[in-house]
Amino acid sequence: MSTLVAPYRLSLPFVRVLLADLGVRPADLLDAAGLPGDLLNGEEAVLPARQYYAVFETLDQLVGDRDLAVAIADKLSPEVFDPPIFAAMCSANLHVASERIAVHKRLLGPLRLYVTPDADGVNLEITWPAGHPPPAVLPVVEAAFWVALARIGTRTRVVPQRVVLPQMPRNVAAVEDWLCARVERGDTTLIRFSRLDATRPFLTANAGMWDFFEPELRRRLDDLAGDATLGAKVRATLVELLPAGTGSTLGVASHLGISTRTLQRRLGGEGVTFQELLAEVREGLARHYLTQSALSLTEIAFLLGYDDPNSFHRAFNRWTGRTPLGVRETAAG
Repeated sequence: MSTLVAPYRLSLPFVRVLLADLGVRPADLLDAAGLPGDLLNGEEAVLPARQYYAVFETLDQLVGDRDLAVAIADKLSPEVFDPPIFAAMCSANLHVASERIAVHKRLLGPLRLYVTPDADGVNLEITWPAGHPPPAVLPVVEAAFWVALARIGTRTRVVPQRVVLPQMPRNVAAVEDWLCARVERGDTTLIRFSRLDATRPFLTANAGMWDFFEPELRRRLDDLAGDATLGAKVRATLVELLPAGTGSTLGVASHLGISTRTLQRRLGGEGVTFQELLAEVREGLARHYLTQSALSLTEIAFLLGYDDPNSFHRAFNRWTGRTPLGVRETAAG
């Protein structure tokens, strides 16, 4: 299952600066999180979800009474941003910046950003990889980041209209005081800005700097694909699209920017069909959910793109010769 979920990329210069500002010794963080002692050497660390989450869970414990999300937001500055974030600072406003980051978000990890504007404002919704829910502190960090970005770019104390988190912050009062807004408990991670704040000009806007950064960002995105076959790209895309119910031939082809006919033809050239890849990904995800989570069979069926549990049950039996419940009971025993 781990091969189906993209890793997280951690900017080590930012982490080193952050630890210094927070007064946390790198060795203490790595030791408490059970991570290699040389992890923070170099420019970037590529971590599976488990280790990436451990960094922030442990840091949250080490900062004591301070709220980690607020502490990180207060330390953000253009000098230590990753290139995608630094490029966002060159945008005309927060709305443009969020659209740019949404395109390049997968440079930073498997989480996704969805930007939904309307007549009165803009919603920014962050989704996490299915089967890998983040620790409570990370959605708070994401929300605080967007507010910090808006304030840094505009040099205005921007206040979000709405903040929704899957879990309430450890120190709700501190977070709400910093945001100047109430936090809601919900099923997603969402930050809403008014139209005025979403379009308020960034004083850091620099079209020339964006023209400089954009080709490099595009190259990095292309590097992520590298020499991957179309089949590999389809597998990765299905992992992302299935929970949204769009893991069809049309949905995948649209996501990859090709026609369904081209998709089928090129897969045929690689000796595989779309349905074979779909079954392979569904089986891998199903085994993971059954053995590594407490999700119900109905929830698993939904995450795999099935309309009802019976369809999932029949498909799983066809793939494995076993029942989903039988696999779960074996893993538990």
